[in-house]
Amino acid sequence: MRIAVVGGGISGLVAAYRLRVLLGADADIVVIDRAARLGGILYTGELAGEPLDLGAEAFVGRRPEVPELLRELGLETQLVVPAGLRPLVWSQGRAHPLPQRTLMGIPSGAESMRGLVDAETLERIEAESRRPLAWYPDADVDVYRLVADRFGAQVAERSVDPLLGGVYAGSSRSIGVRAALPTLAAALDDGAPSLTHAVAAAMPPPSNAPVFGGLRDGYRVLLDTLAAKSGAEFVTATSATHLARVSHGWVLEPVGSVDAVILATPAPVTANLLRPFAPAAASAAAGIELSSSVVVALGLPRDTALPQNSGILVATGEPLRAKAFTLSSRKWTHLAERETAAVRASFGKFGDDSTQTWSDADLIAAATEDLATVTGATVEPTAALVQRWPGGLAQYAPGHLDRVAEIESAAADFDGLAIAGAYLRGVGVPACVASGTAAAHRIAATLTRSSAP
Repeated sequence: MRIAVVGGGISGLVAAYRLRVLLGADADIVVIDRAARLGGILYTGELAGEPLDLGAEAFVGRRPEVPELLRELGLETQLVVPAGLRPLVWSQGRAHPLPQRTLMGIPSGAESMRGLVDAETLERIEAESRRPLAWYPDADVDVYRLVADRFGAQVAERSVDPLLGGVYAGSSRSIGVRAALPTLAAALDDGAPSLTHAVAAAMPPPSNAPVFGGLRDGYRVLLDTLAAKSGAEFVTATSATHLARVSHGWVLEPVGSVDAVILATPAPVTANLLRPFAPAAASAAAGIELSSSVVVALGLPRDTALPQNSGILVATGEPLRAKAFTLSSRKWTHLAERETAAVRASFGKFGDDSTQTWSDADLIAAATEDLATVTGATVEPTAALVQRWPGGLAQYAPGHLDRVAEIESAAADFDGLAIAGAYLRGVGVPACVASGTAAAHRIAATLTRSSAP
């Protein structure tokens, strides 16, 4: 059996590893990726001689996929949790505590917003539960339209946007309620009489379990282990240019004939490969837009007077260039032990790719100046790294779930074809692990059936 996995990001590497476990040593697995390195938008660089993730640096710890995978791979000692510090929000030229008891920044009550929004907005939040709510079970609007209508624009721009900017490199205007906040949509569908009631119903129950987790030596440990244990052949710096269905499998250029294919590629690449035989699915994939971003990592003297917070998110409309800062040496106890303090500055949101054209020097200068503004500290970097992520994150816009359903339905129509990736049903690492696992199980089941006597 010969299987091609197109895409060497976390989804594709998990798929290749799972295929090896499911199909055994005789399976011929080839992973092809257009980039020169594996990992996709996960990348561990070195800052002042120490590993630091320059893509995603955490995962949702309350989902089981990543901890279970680490244990399976013998990497459980790599699992770390944050120090438990809270982030700040920079709004109206000063820092505010990030509101608590919210759902992606949408409040469950007015009190949590005090100090971040004005008195008129507080009154509007307080009175929202007494206003009639018009919601239809098939409704799918952008988050801004719902939140601004019910609670006011300040809530969307100062509380919701900073969080959505971190997750999707987008904003409440580019992200749909149904795809990004499924529990909220479900509460509204079930007849919640107000947004306040819906948020309260959609909130996860209180828990002492860490919300996030990370890897002590960065995601490269997981990526390298998956690649090694997959036993796959890796073809990097090479694009898959054409996929065709033939009588006994598939032909993937430039790999050649294969029995099955997993497309673990960004939405535009998936669209191009599906177009010859599944035009409707290709159109749906092409309709999923991507956002670009840049991460600048700064190494600072250990005694730099950074606040005792995990990070600083920036509200919409602030005259800063960075959209967020992760105070990595505050957020993670294992990083606090290092001689160099690490800070990550993030740039770029959907609809604005301008920072992709900035020079490294300009990005480092902007990160340094903006960090000094939001912390009040003297910021004198001793080391710096710039990592660009062009077209890195899918925008889960209104109608996203319909597009995904069209793509998944088309894949189900063809034996030996499966899809995976962050543009489907979750951008986080746990969702990608689940996606790659599901794709591998589908292909293994198909190939096992076809080879049965």
